[in-house]
Amino acid sequence: MRTRRRRVIELAIVLPIAWSIMVVTHELGHILGGWLSGASLVRYDIVPWRLPYSLHQPDPVPLITLWMGPIFGVIGPVVLASLIRNRYAWLIADFCILANGTYLTLAWFAGDQLLDTARLINAGAHEISIAAFCAVTVTVGYLRFRKDCINLLRPSDPETH
Repeated sequence: MRTRRRRVIELAIVLPIAWSIMVVTHELGHILGGWLSGASLVRYDIVPWRLPYSLHQPDPVPLITLWMGPIFGVIGPVVLASLIRNRYAWLIADFCILANGTYLTLAWFAGDQLLDTARLINAGAHEISIAAFCAVTVTVGYLRFRKDCINLLRPSDPETH
């Protein structure tokens, strides 16, 4: 039987791991996208406790480089969770789904030209494609991550209420 305190500690341990996996897979997606589209990687930093980045110059197809960040940031963790088949792996994958959509959404509202959403728009991405990605990932990610957290924090024995 897991105590409430232990369940909260487990969540507190898993969340920084989820954040690290999210930022690393997102940035690896940009690097992979650049490689696939023939871009030259000039500089990168994927250390999760700093703001990861990758710079490609020249980047002949920036839409591929840019879109691969959030796409791989979602697909990579989901594939790993499917292989691992563990509740913590799914909690992390669901966090990554939610976080990638939330990042693009918040970056859109922030309007910062260095963030992915503005760069996607400047590279020619249609705003509807970004809105669709955000709507799907935020909705699916929220519902799944919320369920994961409820299941993790739920008392294992009904008599412990």
